Amino acid sequence: MSRVAVLRRPEKRREYDGKFLKSWLKNPLRMGAVAPSGPVLARRMASYVDPDGTGPVIELGPGTGAITAALVAHGVDPRRLVLVEYSMDFCRLLRERFPAATIVHGDAYALNRTLTGRLAEPADALVSGLPLMTRPEPIRLKLLNEALGLMKPGAPFVQFTYSVTSPVPIKGSGLTVTPSERIWRNIPPARVWVYQRH
Repeated sequence: MSRVAVLRRPEKRREYDGKFLKSWLKNPLRMGAVAPSGPVLARRMASYVDPDGTGPVIELGPGTGAITAALVAHGVDPRRLVLVEYSMDFCRLLRERFPAATIVHGDAYALNRTLTGRLAEPADALVSGLPLMTRPEPIRLKLLNEALGLMKPGAPFVQFTYSVTSPVPIKGSGLTVTPSERIWRNIPPARVWVYQRH
C-alpha cells in the first residue's frame, strides 16, 4: 500500500473512527478527543518533522494512527517510528497498520520509564496527540521535560491542543515556542504548538 493510500481509504478511516469513539466512551478523560485527528491537522503536525533524519521519531498517544499515517506520508521511514500507546487494543491495530514501527505499550506520562532501553540514540522529534489539558500543570511540565531530555538539542516537541493557549506554561521556560495558525478545518478546531530546547 502506498503512503498516500494509508490516508485516503475512506472505509478504513470510518472503521478507525469507530474504534476511536468506542475507546473514548470507555475513558473520555484519557482519550481527550471523540475522533482521531483530521487529515489537515495530522499533516500540519507531520510537517514539523524532518523526513530525512535518521534518528527515532517518537509519537505519544497515536490511537488509531491518524498522525502516524501523516508522518509516513510525509516521508518519515516507519522504521524510525516509536509509538507509545496506553490502549492494548490500539497497540494491536498499530502493529497491523505499521508493522515496521516500534510499538510500545505503556504510559506516556511516565516517559522515561516507558522508553528505558527503547532508544538507541536521542530522538529527532516527538509528536504528541495526548490530551494534555486534561492533566494538572505539574504533570504536563514533567512530560515536556522528560521528552526534551530524550531528544537531540533543537529537536521539536510537537503538540496539538483544542485550547487557544499553550498546553504547558511558556513564560520563563527558556524554550523556543512556535504556535501554528488555528486549524479551522479540524473538528473541533485545533492549534499546533512546537517546543524546542537549544
